[in-house]
Amino acid sequence: MADPRQRSIIKVFRKYSHSLGPEALEFIEDVLERHDIPDEQVEQAVEWVAKEYNKQDDAQMKVSLDVLQRVYDAFQEENNETGESDYLDPEGHLYFVDAFEMPLWNWSAERGGFERVLAPLTMSGSAESRVAAIRNRLNVIKQTVLRNDHFSPSTITARDRERLLTLRSTKQLLGRAGQRFLLFGMLTHSKEGKLCLEDEDGAVALDFSQLDQPSEGLFTEGCFALIEGDYTDEANLMVIAIGHPPCENREAARSIYGHIDFLGKGATTLAEDQQLADRLRMDWPDMRFFVLSDVWLDQPDTMQGLKKLFDNCIENQFIPRLIILCGNFSSKGIAQGNAREIRRYQDGFDSLADLIASYPLITRQTHFVVVPGPRDITMNSILPRRPLLSSFTARLKARVPKLQLASNPCRIKFCEQELVIFREDSMARMLRNLVGVKPDVREDDLKRYVILDQSHLVPLTTSIQPTLPEFDHTLRLYPLPTALVLADKYDRYQMTYEGCHVFNPSSFLGNSFGFSAYIPARRESEEW
Repeated sequence: MADPRQRSIIKVFRKYSHSLGPEALEFIEDVLERHDIPDEQVEQAVEWVAKEYNKQDDAQMKVSLDVLQRVYDAFQEENNETGESDYLDPEGHLYFVDAFEMPLWNWSAERGGFERVLAPLTMSGSAESRVAAIRNRLNVIKQTVLRNDHFSPSTITARDRERLLTLRSTKQLLGRAGQRFLLFGMLTHSKEGKLCLEDEDGAVALDFSQLDQPSEGLFTEGCFALIEGDYTDEANLMVIAIGHPPCENREAARSIYGHIDFLGKGATTLAEDQQLADRLRMDWPDMRFFVLSDVWLDQPDTMQGLKKLFDNCIENQFIPRLIILCGNFSSKGIAQGNAREIRRYQDGFDSLADLIASYPLITRQTHFVVVPGPRDITMNSILPRRPLLSSFTARLKARVPKLQLASNPCRIKFCEQELVIFREDSMARMLRNLVGVKPDVREDDLKRYVILDQSHLVPLTTSIQPTLPEFDHTLRLYPLPTALVLADKYDRYQMTYEGCHVFNPSSFLGNSFGFSAYIPARRESEEW
């Protein structure tokens, strides 16, 4: 039987979906003994080894002794590495990721990790892909829940294990009335209209009559929740507590799945990420990405506001590396078949092209990213949305060389950072579809981190917000991005939650030409 140290080593590596053979286990024990690591520091030391192992490009689920040896050798020689790095070229580390070009990684229960789907994806999807999209959402969140300290305790017997939480399935409720359970699943409505919690094994009706105070956060139909309650003789779960699943920060997720190329632009190790972050802070501390939303091109005041913005950039000799323009690009919807409104819509983009081209320095140096809004004209209205139709942006593409017609949502990979840009009036839709005991909607923080806890941009059922099932992974927020732009007509805000900076620039014209500026070196935003 394994001793406490061995159990600790095995537990930590299992946490990162790795298995240890006898040779690898013996090697780690020898390293711990060689460096006189006490029992109370074993888990911390092995945690570092496991993370460093995951950074290696050839890391496998079955831990390789050769890779472990390489990790240890690199640690021994780390202080001997010297040399100055070259000046960081931002253009070589800037990538734009279209939602329809992102590879699909499904969660594999058999492998206990992500598995890439190589088959071509379709817009229509299938019944199987619709089920797989929901199952992926559940499993991605569930594996982070089970890895949380409250569910995955220390293996050292001296630690307090009394607070260990155990998840149960709905099938384990049968015949156990009067007992208390902790369940995890999706909040849905049954055919009879009852609010239920549904998991992979079934569903149970929820009774909120004993829950007087609202829990922290917003709960909508289609979101995943942890619910504690007593199972009754009427086959209901009497809810005594409800909460969102714990959110796993980006660093923790990357330490486990850093070898997976979720964006399709090449995977980087955590060591490479840290080097880029250090150089970015040193070489480009003042770089800014401007983010504007609701740029209504049919309003003359909008063009005056953009002109004022560009004039200030020239006068202050400050040229932004990136300007993100989010829809809607019209102050009102375009009626189908209305030729006059469609022509006016195109004229707005033509005027924008002429305005940008009148500033040669900005035209040469700044990347422009154009993200469609919910009322803009694209090939599809279901999320994710394709870019604006090329027939409306011909002059813009001709006159602005660094133009990116992006999908909604889209992603930007810059150095070690991942930025997600999402333009949708999602807050109003979420507030309309609250379930359970509804909180005071004036509490600002309740509205903002619900999306991060759900690891998804649209924590709603497809009947409320339709999505393309085979592209549902493009709405996934796992691992958490470095920054998330939730462009919404809702009020401006900014916050950082579990290392992810979230901000809403709000409407450009409706906010007196206000916008947000993201600072990559500091991973935060400013209101301008």
